[in-house]
Amino acid sequence: MPPGSAGPAPAPGTPGGPLTVADVETAARGRLPADVWDFIEGGSRTEWTLAANRAQFGHWALRPRVLVDVSDPDPSVELFGDRLAAPLAVAPMAYHELAHEEGELATARAAAAEGVPLVVAAFAGRGLEEIATAAGGGAPLWLQLYWLGRKVVDELADRAAVAGYRALVVTADAPRVARRLRDVRNSFAPPPHIRAVNVDGAVPPVTAYRAAGASAIEAQSRDRFDPSVTWADLARLRERTRLPVVLKGVLTAEDARLAVEHGCAAVIVSNHGGRQLDGALPSLAALPEVAEAVAGRIPVLLDGGIRHGSDIAKALALGAQAVLVGRPVLWGLACAGAPGAAGVLRLLREEFEEAMTLAGRPRATDFTRTAVTPWPPPTWSGAPGFGEAIPEGS
Repeated sequence: MPPGSAGPAPAPGTPGGPLTVADVETAARGRLPADVWDFIEGGSRTEWTLAANRAQFGHWALRPRVLVDVSDPDPSVELFGDRLAAPLAVAPMAYHELAHEEGELATARAAAAEGVPLVVAAFAGRGLEEIATAAGGGAPLWLQLYWLGRKVVDELADRAAVAGYRALVVTADAPRVARRLRDVRNSFAPPPHIRAVNVDGAVPPVTAYRAAGASAIEAQSRDRFDPSVTWADLARLRERTRLPVVLKGVLTAEDARLAVEHGCAAVIVSNHGGRQLDGALPSLAALPEVAEAVAGRIPVLLDGGIRHGSDIAKALALGAQAVLVGRPVLWGLACAGAPGAAGVLRLLREEFEEAMTLAGRPRATDFTRTAVTPWPPPTWSGAPGFGEAIPEGS
């Protein structure tokens, strides 16, 4: 069944629509082919890091303040000179047409409607310029880059600058795509009509790598990704472009300091949504270390496991200036196209605003380290964890 062929489902925030991101996930699963669902949802190897990304948010509790004027909460933040409606952006993901026939055009309209950035993937199924037209200036666009060789990277960076993109996001944690067992079992490759149009001619189509018992995505990366890229290549790119260069995939203080030294405009704390090194630490666990190393010199962003507005609050309290959300946006697309994706973003913003109000933190910048505490605390014993049953009579 092609994505969207059953007609749109109710979007979040509409009568009869999903009330939570988890509801959107359930609805999307029923609308997508099994192999596409596995491609979107899957992680690498045992999927330990995939699960740990989400679980890590349960190890922190918010510390609400009271008797604070929260009559006019303001969730907006500024990044690269743009005022964002919330500390939220759409993470880079390939081939949005797997979720909806309009692909990245629908996502761009959703991001524009909600006033947050869209990070367009190098392997997008629509042209950079076409996506910019769809966004209509309502959403800052950033372009994600894999290292596909100097010529390809330079050409994409130049096109992005001309098309009005606001930043380049270099993915540093993928010298090749990791073994994702769901895709191997499904012999996964996108259908022939879905192509990475922005690298056509420079990179063979992923369908050329289709083989039984193998992931075409993984095979393409082994053939075309450049594993020899170093900090020197990043510095060269930064020197030749006028766009800010953001480094994605940073999980250590050492690399955070190097990113600052090499002129990066921001870093994204990320383990690729649990899709690269299985066993890598969860993004939220790495965030305090990276934020401390950066020491306010450049913005720190985070992706991995964001499913609720309170997750955004916890990430900000631990040192992020904004977060990126990936899979839930594709779930929204699968359910209702652009309105579905916009509904997911709006739901997260509204939940974050509620967290601001109830935590007594009326500005996004009020979520400092004092806003969270480890859970359970070291001195606590025998208490149920978040989401576990509380004994009757407690």
